[in-house]
Amino acid sequence: MQDQGRSTRKRTGGRLKNVRNRRKDELGRQPTETQVGEPRFRTVDVRGNDTKTRALATNVASVNAGDETLSADIEDVVENDANPNYVRRNIITKGAVIATSEGEARVTSRPGQTGQVNAVLLDN
Repeated sequence: MQDQGRSTRKRTGGRLKNVRNRRKDELGRQPTETQVGEPRFRTVDVRGNDTKTRALATNVASVNAGDETLSADIEDVVENDANPNYVRRNIITKGAVIATSEGEARVTSRPGQTGQVNAVLLDN
């Protein structure tokens, strides 16, 4: 999400002058829309001399089935409450329901932030 900064006008309608420019850590980035496909990743520098690994595309999910965690292949995006168009475009976000080789699962991680897909198997 991009920060628009504060308003350029005062309550009375007069103009406000900038005290300083935006800082690097105040700038936003475009969202990473992780797709189902051949795995592709991008590393991004973030605040505090740290990095984030963004998953641009992935086809593997760590699925939690009760007391064990399995590695499953992602076949399709079944449902996505974030945006109905994401289902057609096969975009994975947190909370999306995906069809895997182990069955349908709900995504619990943020693939665009962590670079991996963690999911919990749904009871059908």
